[in-house]
Amino acid sequence: MAGGGTDVSPYCDLHTGAILNVTISKYSYATLEMTGDGKIVFEALDRDETTTYDTAPHLPPDGKLDLHKAVYNRIVADYLGGAPLSLRLRTSSDAVAGSGLGSSSTLVVTMVQAFVEAFALPLGEYDVAHLAYIIERKDLGLKGGKQDQYAATFGGFNFMEFYAEDRVLVNPLRVKDWIISELESSLVLYFTGVSRESANIIAEQVSNVETGQQASIDAMHALRREAVAMKEHLLRGDVPALGRALQAGWEAKKRSAKSISNSNIDAVDQAAREAGAFAGKMSGAGGGGFMFFLAPPECRQKVIKALEQFGGTASACYFTSEGAKAWRA
Repeated sequence: MAGGGTDVSPYCDLHTGAILNVTISKYSYATLEMTGDGKIVFEALDRDETTTYDTAPHLPPDGKLDLHKAVYNRIVADYLGGAPLSLRLRTSSDAVAGSGLGSSSTLVVTMVQAFVEAFALPLGEYDVAHLAYIIERKDLGLKGGKQDQYAATFGGFNFMEFYAEDRVLVNPLRVKDWIISELESSLVLYFTGVSRESANIIAEQVSNVETGQQASIDAMHALRREAVAMKEHLLRGDVPALGRALQAGWEAKKRSAKSISNSNIDAVDQAAREAGAFAGKMSGAGGGGFMFFLAPPECRQKVIKALEQFGGTASACYFTSEGAKAWRA
């Protein structure tokens, strides 16, 4: 909802990042089955993709379901004494990759949580989120921040603070039920139909900070301020002020890197406003994927119709208070 990008190094290492986020009722799923047949099978059911390997303590990345392999490698090396496994790991996700909804990080958290349950690993919420971050950002070298892993693990409304040396504090927010209902009745989620690779956008933001581009750094400072302001508006139930903070944050976000918005995104944004939306922004790094808008409840259907003229998919959106969970069947 606010502060996105301030969780990315080196900004958070130098200035401390702050993000307000909330989980929505879209999920990723993982089923882990021990087989004992000497094979490791990974299946991405939503992508109709399957890879099979002979059991081994380490599977090198080869471009085929590397997230699955990286989770397996880290769990085996760090928690199972390097002993190889025979298993079948099936996954699926309600959100496509590159959607801006943190789908890749959520999938990693999901798989880690499955292993935690299967082997009774002594990992709490902070441990799971940090491990997912290490797997995705360090082991695989995928560009991005830290908020997605922590949001997926903890769930609900959270105000997060990001410090140097990968230190993260998650502050759960007690948002009143009527405020949640008002937001849900005002929210429109719109998929542009264009998935994007966030790495280039994030690389531009990182470069701007590293090279001391003051305009970009000032924009990041503004993003952090709006996250703090939006937290207060949210807890007070001041929806108009929350909308103003959302809009100010989006304008600051666009100033942090040139590739965050484009003419198509700007046209969609304008159409939503003409239909009655009072605030909106891209979800995630930008450049494509999902956008979300706040509109008076009586205008929401009009906003949805205006957005659908651009060929994407618009819908209502609902929050969830639960984070990652696993069980045996």
